[in-house]
Amino acid sequence: MSEITHRQIQTNGISMHIAEAGEGPLVLFVHGFPESWYSWRHQLPAVAAAGYHAVAVDVRGYGRTDAPQPIEAYSMKTMLADYVGVLDALGEKTAVIVGHDWGAPMAWNSAILYPDRYRAVVGMSVPYGPRPAAPPLQMLSQMFKDSFFYIVYFQDVGVAEAELDADPRRTMRLILYSASGDAPPAPGFAGKAKGLGLLDGMTDPAVLPSWLTEADLDYFAAEFARSGFRGGINRYRNMDRDWNDLPQLEGARIKQPALFVYGSKDGVVAMNPASIDNMKAHCDDMRSVVSLPDAGHWTQQERPEGTNAALIEFLKGLRPCASDSCTETTARRHSNNRSSRSSTKRRTDSTTPGSGRSWAATRSRSSRSPASEHPASAWAQPSYRRTRGTRSQWRSKR
Repeated sequence: MSEITHRQIQTNGISMHIAEAGEGPLVLFVHGFPESWYSWRHQLPAVAAAGYHAVAVDVRGYGRTDAPQPIEAYSMKTMLADYVGVLDALGEKTAVIVGHDWGAPMAWNSAILYPDRYRAVVGMSVPYGPRPAAPPLQMLSQMFKDSFFYIVYFQDVGVAEAELDADPRRTMRLILYSASGDAPPAPGFAGKAKGLGLLDGMTDPAVLPSWLTEADLDYFAAEFARSGFRGGINRYRNMDRDWNDLPQLEGARIKQPALFVYGSKDGVVAMNPASIDNMKAHCDDMRSVVSLPDAGHWTQQERPEGTNAALIEFLKGLRPCASDSCTETTARRHSNNRSSRSSTKRRTDSTTPGSGRSWAATRSRSSRSPASEHPASAWAQPSYRRTRGTRSQWRSKR
């Protein structure tokens, strides 16, 4: 498998950490909350081996990427500019963008707002939905005025940070397990008594599920011990600002080839089954909707093989890059790659499980040890009304 290497790049006024593997047309991976580039640890080598330049970012506010203090620094408009800046920094005109959780709305909206830069789009966990009729935080505050909902809870600056920052390893253990397909129902992200914290009522597992090792948990915990959770939480505090900043999203359609992958037990889709139908109705070229049996919210981590198979099949089905787009820069990367990589300071992080070995080998050597309920970032996409309907069974459209 291709080795994952690391470096810092400059984009949109910040220093951004990227992890990358392989050569070829660019595939850009964007994670969600509370995650890291590491959420894509299984995808980077597989996509690289299939003939692509796979790049996963630490989103602003996470890991080794800069974390500006102002809340408005985490607006959708600003963060989408970060990713276009990644393409520019890498010398690429176009890319396929892949997003999970909050990364999914950012991928969908990137495809709409920068159609000349993204030739295809993949969303995981959060279906595409157009701009809602009213500012989403106003709607959510009214809907959950008498009970707990994590997005509303996140609005009081400093409150969620104090809870989650107190013990990053425990925070990640509870959240990763609670939103997975392995967890039994328990209070978590919604529906419990108002005044409780996010972690209150979540099950603390005695043993981790098979897809999450102790070494994985160590990595996530170390990243959040460094960065804190404020940057990720600030994304939620911009939802009404996004609604006002981007009126052009009203009624917008996804015109590029698209793929959607989700877990059959993911609470994001479960709480609004009609969102699948709504997404397909707003996509001009939805190639496939893939449901991964018994997986929860952490799609690509819980079911890496199924995710990789769907993703690579989708990528192979796309038309080759046009001569005036990615092939020019891809050819330049092929001719200059070895010298540029040797002259650019990169590192295989010693705190990363494996330190240069393949992730599969690392996981087989790592100790395994799990937790309880709902999705960690349900309703991250601002289409918040509950609607009735049954989940359609989509077949690949070729």
